[in-house]
Amino acid sequence: MSKSIRNVLVVNAGSSSLKFMLFNMETETMLAKGQVERIGIENSLFTYETNGFSEKKSPCEAPNHTAAIELVCNALIDANKGGCLSSFDDIDAVGHRTVHGGEKFSAPALLTDEVIAQIRDLIILAPLHNPASLQGIEGCKKVLPNVPHVGIFDTAFHQTMPEESYRYGLPTALYEKHGVRKYGFHGTSHKFVTQKAAEILGKPLDETNVITCHLGNGSSISAIKNGKCFDTSMGMTPLAGVMMGTRSGDFDPAIILFLLKQGYTPEQIDAMVNKEAGVLAMAGNGSSDMRDLVAARDEQGSKEAKLAMDRLVHSYTMYVGGYIALLGRVDAIIMTGGIGENSDKTREALLDRLAGLGIKYDHDKNVELRFGKGGLLSTEDSTIPVYVVPTNEELMIARETFELLSK
Repeated sequence: MSKSIRNVLVVNAGSSSLKFMLFNMETETMLAKGQVERIGIENSLFTYETNGFSEKKSPCEAPNHTAAIELVCNALIDANKGGCLSSFDDIDAVGHRTVHGGEKFSAPALLTDEVIAQIRDLIILAPLHNPASLQGIEGCKKVLPNVPHVGIFDTAFHQTMPEESYRYGLPTALYEKHGVRKYGFHGTSHKFVTQKAAEILGKPLDETNVITCHLGNGSSISAIKNGKCFDTSMGMTPLAGVMMGTRSGDFDPAIILFLLKQGYTPEQIDAMVNKEAGVLAMAGNGSSDMRDLVAARDEQGSKEAKLAMDRLVHSYTMYVGGYIALLGRVDAIIMTGGIGENSDKTREALLDRLAGLGIKYDHDKNVELRFGKGGLLSTEDSTIPVYVVPTNEELMIARETFELLSK
């Protein structure tokens, strides 16, 4: 293990937020975590936690991302807040979650001026996410100018997809000139649980076939063949695939043309399908939270909530079943993400629909495996094992940062 890279700071920047974790890579121990909220907005808030200290949503000054990362670094060296580090010099590297790497980035990249310029060029593919990533990168580089900064791209893991998976049935010119193709997202999570699954199964990674179900408010399902992504449900944008908390998932694209003719603007349609659709639209209770959906269905007898759950699980089943057919041999189905790890009711509904394929689960184990507890929930005679594997995207970012810089 490299002596020069010990403490890795992981940064996930949004347009008005900055989440962070600090890892000691000698032991892969998390030393501190937290977030700065309402950056550039009045009444900014700071949450910070170490083993011996906790501060939740305290008022702070964060007019921009530079100020936010200064706040974070000062907390890390503050003896009154746990004293994780003695000085800024103890931060050996920074790993940045970067949403869209297009076709340019299939692996982590040192954030040189050239790479940053390429990320900026990709804003057209991720107009909401890449600008926020760049704000975080630029802010961190100002505060920590002598530290290596590494970009970890959500799309990178999916760059192994064959052309049959990522190309759309559209004119080739749209792909060649404008990059219109499937990219996929949540790649860091899919990669983490794929590697973990290979360990659990005792198989070499390059011989492991799994279906990874990252289910949360945003969800994607991936088919992993010989340790690499073969296909994934999200597309050119995170809107495609299964139904989600506020996103529609797949639907007939001609609906957009129909709505335009009805007088809806592109901006209205964009907001509708990304922020006002999915569970939120169908459940009828003003919430996209799975806990509220299950309560409305089971405790209040809501027909709308039942329909929303049925439609959600229907969309999951179509992808899992389709990927079983595509892969041929499936060593395991992996459940992860906020819903995949914690909602036993959702897992139950999905696995009930897969019963015709010989997939069986233990009801008691399914209920038990929640709140960070992973393990096998299928029965011995299940045709495909089903595991809950808690994801850890931040640790994956720290690992990939460490590995790149240690070469």
